[in-house]
Formats: sequence, C-alpha cells, structure tokens
Amino acid sequence: MTDFFGDTDAGGDGAGLFEAPAAEPAPEPLTSVPARTSTPNPGAPLAVRMRPATLAEVVGQQHLLAPGAPLRRLVEGSGASSVLLYGPPGTGKTTLASLISGATGRRFEALSALSAGVKEVRGVIELARRRLLHGEQTVLFIDEVHRFSKTQQDALLAAVENRIVLLVGATTENPSFSVVSPLLSRSLVLQLQSLTSDDIGVVIERARTDERGLGGSVEIADDALEHLVRLAAGDARRALTALEAAAGAALDGTAARPALLDLETVESSVDKAAVRYDRDGDQHYDVISAFIKSIRGSDVDAALHYLARMIVAGEDPRFIARRLVVHASEDIGMADPTALQTATAAAQAVQLIGMPEARLALAQATIHLATAPKSGAVIAALGAAMADVNQGRDGLVPPHLRDGHYAGAEKLGNAVGYKYPHNNPDGVLAQQYPPDELVGVDYYVPTGHGAERELAQRVPKLRRIVRGR
Repeated sequence: MTDFFGDTDAGGDGAGLFEAPAAEPAPEPLTSVPARTSTPNPGAPLAVRMRPATLAEVVGQQHLLAPGAPLRRLVEGSGASSVLLYGPPGTGKTTLASLISGATGRRFEALSALSAGVKEVRGVIELARRRLLHGEQTVLFIDEVHRFSKTQQDALLAAVENRIVLLVGATTENPSFSVVSPLLSRSLVLQLQSLTSDDIGVVIERARTDERGLGGSVEIADDALEHLVRLAAGDARRALTALEAAAGAALDGTAARPALLDLETVESSVDKAAVRYDRDGDQHYDVISAFIKSIRGSDVDAALHYLARMIVAGEDPRFIARRLVVHASEDIGMADPTALQTATAAAQAVQLIGMPEARLALAQATIHLATAPKSGAVIAALGAAMADVNQGRDGLVPPHLRDGHYAGAEKLGNAVGYKYPHNNPDGVLAQQYPPDELVGVDYYVPTGHGAERELAQRVPKLRRIVRGR
C-alpha cells in the first residue's frame, strides 16, 4: 500500500487488526499491488518501515476518524461510498485507502495517474467486474487523481456509479478544480489536514523507539526534536526522512548506544524545510489569496511571509507583480495614488532585471501597499457604473458632448453649445455630462482615508458646481 508517507505498497495488512484478503486466483494485471508482509524489509527506508499497519497507528485526521464519521465507517467496513481524499503530502491518504480495502475484505488495486492511461483503467475495471461474479469486490486506489484527463476520469464513471469498484482517489489539489463534476457528485470529498506539531512528535518518537524503526538506538535532544518538527512542515514522510538522515550521521560518529542526536547534527543533515506550495494547484491560489488579503488588512508582516513563500517556491514573479498592480487600484486607489506607481515600478523591475534581484522591488511594493491607507472606492465606483450599463442604463450622449470634427456635425447639432471649462477662472462650470437617464447619479464615494480625506470634501463641491445646484 502507499501509506501516509506516500510510499507505494498495497494489499492487506497481514496479521493485526485488518487481515489480508484471500489471494485472487485469476491472473492479476500489471497494476495489481502485492500484499505487504507483516515484517518490513529492515533495509527499507525508515518511512517505509514505519507505515501504519492498523487504524490505531494512523496519526492525525481525528476530524475524519471520530466514531461515526464517514471515513471511519469506510475503514471499519460499514461504508460503501467512493471517496476523494484531498490533502497535503504525508497526511495518510494512501494508508487510509489500503485500510479501507483490508477492513472490508475487498481486493486492492492501485494506479498512478502519472503512468496509467484509459487502457489500464479499463483493465482494472474489467478485472473487478469478473471478481464480482465470485462475490468479491475491489477497491481501486488512484494516486494523483487530479492528473487524470477528463477522458480518463469519464472512464471511471459507470464503474463507480454501479459500484463495480469502490474508488478511493488521492489528490493534493482541490478536487473542485481538477475532478470532473460527474465524478465529484458520485464521491465523498474528504479533506485531510497537515499533521500538527504534536502529531509529528508522535511519529518521530514512535520511529525512534519501535523495533521497525530505530529501536531506541538514538536519543533526541529537545532542540533537535523541535527542529525536526519544524522541518517536517506537517508531513510525516518528510519528518521520518529527516530523522533517518540525522540518526545515520549521529550513529556513524559514535559507538555509544543510544547515540545522542543533537541540533547541530540535524542542521548539518537536513538544511531546508518543506515549502507547501504548488504553482499549478490550489496552494498557488490559497497563498496569493492570503497575500492580497494580508495587504488589504494592513498586516505587513503576514504579507511579507506569503511573499517569501511564493519566492522560495519559485512562483513566477510576474504573477506576483501583476497582483500587486491590481491591488494598488482595487484596495488602495485614491487613498494613496502613489501605490499604483510603486506597484507598476516593481512590475517593470521584474521585467528589467529579473530574479533574484527583483525580489527586493516586490518586497518594497508589498510594504508600501500593506502600510498604505486603504479604500475600495475605485472598484466600487466602477462596479456601480458597469452595473448600470449592464442593466441598459446607457442613454444617448448629450449632443453638446458629441464629436464635432467632421463636415455636417453642426447641422446635426453635435458639439453645439459645449462649454470649455478652461474658459472659466475656476476651471469648473455647470454642464450636463451624463446621459439624461443618469443625471444626478453618484458612483464615486471617497472614503476618509489617506488622500481621499481631501477628495471627500472636494468631490461634493465639484458635483454641486457641475450640476448647477
């Protein structure tokens, strides 16, 4: 099975809470996954050796595994719905799929969307159909299901609807963006969460003491444990990979048992934490959303955090710059007219000098926008005006405002009677500008923030003069 560490191994659980189903007498397809033995290969990676073999060993996801919860019912064999397990890497998606298979006595078939095509999908479905004739059902696990094309996903629909297979799909992407609607409607969508720091601590301690893992051969200093937890960023597989690397270094350096795993050893073995980000997935949208909302909320520190996450993850700096330019008008506008200039200059810097130097211009623009006074008056004004246009309030342009630069325009009354504002000492005079249907309509409502404080006093005066009140 593929456990919560994302490593592939399948079949039943062997001895323990969930017994392995009987061997299938019919020939297995290439995609069939052999049952896991009860004793992991001692030479396998630590993350493989510490795979959860029973529900009791699964760490985290208590919101889905509480008594009576849909996922727990599936794992205990009392549920029959197909499910899409959506969550970050290292949170238990594939382990749960295998436990569902073992608990219900179904056979377990695994496909990866990275390598399987429609032919492989149909082959597994046909095998499952033959098994049904003998009263045996099949769990079809598809890893990275969001990478399946629409055609591949459509090939699953009839089998899922008729329960020829119980589909368990795993994805790090929001299924709403990547899974076709008919398949979504036939499946439960269950969101797994990153493991907490306490959860990661449990995983590390179990691996340190369990005979399948390090068997107590190391002791971990408190600051080293804190660093391992921080490096994991909620991913159990990453935690165990880091632990194995650091423990190997500690054990190589001394004959004493248990060896002490200190902070220096961890830092020298693993140098960078995981960055939870996917440029093509929902993290891309979640982080940029948090970035803009932090700027809008004037939290400069949070805004810089999200900017750093995007930069470290390799986000396209042009995308970040475009969002800053949009935000400068959308949420700041006339409260600080220089914000748009700063954002535009940052976008130009990205084009002119590129990364990594342009990150400084992006940071400067982020700080400017986050600390600037805020106003949504620009977007509100445009939105109100466009709403009127969309509702048909787009009357004729008043004749005196029409173009008069062609022969015959005067005979039509175009541009006749237009008053040139610069002929007035104040530069403003009474004159109708909107269509008749919109005379007296106010779209722009300045706030009292920043530079708009002055506009809030000036705009009403301008309206009174222009409208001749």
